[in-house]
Amino acid sequence: MTLPKDEAQQILERLIFEETAPEDWVQDVWGLSPLLGDSAAKLYETYRTLLDCCPPEKLENFVQSLLADHLDQS
Repeated sequence: MTLPKDEAQQILERLIFEETAPEDWVQDVWGLSPLLGDSAAKLYETYRTLLDCCPPEKLENFVQSLLADHLDQS
């Protein structure tokens, strides 16, 4: 099964942020603590950068591995 990059990104975001949009998650954390919010913003920026530079086949393998682990834990 081949996952397009945008679909892989959507799956990752659902696994990481669940039902919350990533930007909303950053704002929620920021509202709890500006120090943690700054770290959350940097983490999200790093996540986006990694998605941009990750080769599609590695991203697909990573997402499939995470999904398999997630299904095993369910």
